[in-house]
Amino acid sequence: MPDLSSRNPDWWRQAVVYQVYPRSFADADGDGFGDIRGVTERLAHLATLGVDALWLSPFYPSELADGGYDVADHRDVDPRLGTLDDFDALVEEAHRLGLKVMVDIVPNHTSHQHVWFQQALVDGPGSAARERYVFRDGRGAHGELPPTDWQSVFGGSAWQRVPDGQWYLHLFAAQQPDLNWAHDEVRADFRTTLRFWADRGVDGFRIDVAHALAKDLAEPLRDLGDPALSGEEALAGMPPGSHPFFDRDEVHEIYRDWRRLLDSYSPPRMAVAEAWVPGPRRVLYARPEELGQAFNFEYLQAAWDARELRRVIGDSLAQAHAAGASATWVLSNHDVVRHASRLMLPPGTDDNAWLLSGGRAPAVDRSAGLRRARAATLLMLALPGSAYVYQGEELGLPEVADLPVTVLQDPIWEQTGRVRKGRDGCRVPLPWTTGGPSYGFGGSGAWLPQPEWFAEYSVEAQDGVEGATLELYRRALRLRRKLLEGEFLTWAEDGPEGVLQFARSDGWRCVANLSGEPVPLPAGEVVISSSPLEPDGRLGNDTTVWLT
Repeated sequence: MPDLSSRNPDWWRQAVVYQVYPRSFADADGDGFGDIRGVTERLAHLATLGVDALWLSPFYPSELADGGYDVADHRDVDPRLGTLDDFDALVEEAHRLGLKVMVDIVPNHTSHQHVWFQQALVDGPGSAARERYVFRDGRGAHGELPPTDWQSVFGGSAWQRVPDGQWYLHLFAAQQPDLNWAHDEVRADFRTTLRFWADRGVDGFRIDVAHALAKDLAEPLRDLGDPALSGEEALAGMPPGSHPFFDRDEVHEIYRDWRRLLDSYSPPRMAVAEAWVPGPRRVLYARPEELGQAFNFEYLQAAWDARELRRVIGDSLAQAHAAGASATWVLSNHDVVRHASRLMLPPGTDDNAWLLSGGRAPAVDRSAGLRRARAATLLMLALPGSAYVYQGEELGLPEVADLPVTVLQDPIWEQTGRVRKGRDGCRVPLPWTTGGPSYGFGGSGAWLPQPEWFAEYSVEAQDGVEGATLELYRRALRLRRKLLEGEFLTWAEDGPEGVLQFARSDGWRCVANLSGEPVPLPAGEVVISSSPLEPDGRLGNDTTVWLT
């Protein structure tokens, strides 16, 4: 099997990576769920789009208690999605088309259906099997109270009691028991998993919840005293590295060990951390001796505001450079409201409240949201480093905010007592055609209902249409390959208020107007524009151009 990344072992430093959420991408067997063969059959779409790699969200055996992130076997394919032979065929076809392949690694927890956890339940308290997880006796006269006040990211206690009276830790859903990373067997098993996929030709790995593996489990376990300190946003309230289960300093020894394994391949395999931690701590995961990259969530969370974006961009580039890493940029993924909707919400709007209103409070103008999303895309693609694109954003898809509660699948909905609507609205299966039972997603319906307006956003509706968002992405990615050199930029200091302007290699420039009013366009040739220029030649609001 050809390993095309050997042509440039550092391909990932400035790559465009396309995230595939397999169950919502393409359905080859007509059962309503996306599958591996469906992805393979649509790889030409990614090659034509011009991305460098695809990242596959989990496709492992799972009961889907958390959208596939509850993994029952880290070294197999869920039978509903295909087989290992199907996966091998996907990798072979991707490499033939010049695409790299990344897969998700989920090391913080397993499914409660995993053979290890099932053995732990059978063997009981004090057994060797329970040492692979975090089991503890409860508090109270009869052990009826959780061992600590720790809260799950998904809501409620982070502890679940089993019939023999002990409790196990789950930082996410109850069906996702946390592994004990102080256990040598856990560490050895994940080294085996990394080799398993690297040996099958995988070029890189996305590490789920990378900041949570190391935990302070010294007895007595310490309470946090404030439920808010259990969430991923809690780190700002505690000294760096001191939280009992997030972003502990010991976690980096794990990734230094992984880097030695990944570097044993020729070319070395790349990795990127999902670490919801402050920027100065995030880049520690991205050091060359660790994973190499980490997702930049400050950029994703930044408001559509020129000053804030400039600060985040500048800080991110400086931090990445100091760590010896390349920067990363992302606007959407499988966990957040799609940016074509999110960027239009007024400052201070609670995303969950907006979802609970069905997207009606406030209402979002889809055409205005698309204009802003296109401008944000050209800005992101002009930045030094790697851009991660979520499936469907090349079509300009907004969030499906009005999914009825009767169809919701995300465990967040039930685990929070139906208070948080969850992430289903960004996971609705993609529209490929303007008609059919699932707009070309498969031969029958889709596992989440698609709105009628999906037809106008479909690949078929946009393919070859001048000005379409799909064609904007294709042109931008072609130009990016030609224009993007080096990992630095130079800010222009004389532009109008609310306008971001910077220069890259060979003098080409990016200008993004966030001011609210049209502004004069700097001298130069416009090679691409997110929206047409004003009739008088000025740069309209919510518009980004590249100039040479």
